[in-house]
Amino acid sequence: MESYIVSNWVVGLLLAGGAGLAWLVRRSRMWSQAFRDIWRRRRLALGLVALYVVVALLDSVAWVGGVHPGEDAVAKHQARSVIDRFFADSQERSYSAPLAETEFYGGSALRKPGSHLLGTDLIGRDVLYLSLKGARVALLIGGLTSLLAIPLALLFGVPAGYFGGRLDDVVFFVMSTLASMPGLLLLIALIMVLGKSTLAICFALAITGWVGFCRVSRGETLKLRELEYVSAARALGVSEARILVRHIVPNLMHLVIITFVLMFSGLVLSEAILSWLGIGVDGSWGQMIDQARNELSRDPVVWWNVSAAGVALFGLILAVNFVGDALRDALDPRTAREAE
Repeated sequence: MESYIVSNWVVGLLLAGGAGLAWLVRRSRMWSQAFRDIWRRRRLALGLVALYVVVALLDSVAWVGGVHPGEDAVAKHQARSVIDRFFADSQERSYSAPLAETEFYGGSALRKPGSHLLGTDLIGRDVLYLSLKGARVALLIGGLTSLLAIPLALLFGVPAGYFGGRLDDVVFFVMSTLASMPGLLLLIALIMVLGKSTLAICFALAITGWVGFCRVSRGETLKLRELEYVSAARALGVSEARILVRHIVPNLMHLVIITFVLMFSGLVLSEAILSWLGIGVDGSWGQMIDQARNELSRDPVVWWNVSAAGVALFGLILAVNFVGDALRDALDPRTAREAE
């Protein structure tokens, strides 16, 4: 099956999952109140995150056809996303400053004078177009890797903290072994083995990123298993699995939210570091910054490439942190009691 068809199916499943999640939130009093609090406190940040998500989805829906008559036969059979089609005829010959009428070097007239809001790069690609396409990569790196690493940490950390014994010894040994290795070197080694595709990098980041939250979830479970309501449930004959699902894991949700936000931000920045080392993801903001670093030494300075990528990266991380902070305050029962 063509990759763009798979991408379209994934987008459809995500939209269906989002609709299902919204329906469940409406049925849950706690989550409905939490999202009302977030909308009241962080409306701008929530809207900015939603904008990034919409841009990423528009760059994920692709189909063949609908090209310009002057394009060659190869281009006519290439799948293009909504973002690609919107900027289909934006290619220039070389640099141009934001809203410029001529090229930055040489002064030759542009094909589309004044139409490049953020200018163009070395090979004439629209910088706004590249910045919008970076949103999909950032959300994929941050979101997918977090969704891989956090369940893995809970899978090992919660049973180890609750049951203890040999299981705890084995999990603690694995965590200590991974934590004793240089993280960046291990990450680079995994990427070299798995490949430089986006999914391979997400998997490598998840393998190296689950240990921290595993320690946190294990320590919190050690505390929760000694609380009175857990002892009462155990005395009433409730199964250990039901205690874990009904009493232990729900009380870790505020930690999951905090970890997701911190991990998301850290992973997006980690990808920028990998791009600086030459092993990042194609089309990412990190790659834009890496390609633009030498442009800052030119005279005159070509500043718009690195500025656009930096502002897009900063805006996403800041908005996610604000939303995560508000969500933690709404879900953490201790914060709720202090507010009362």
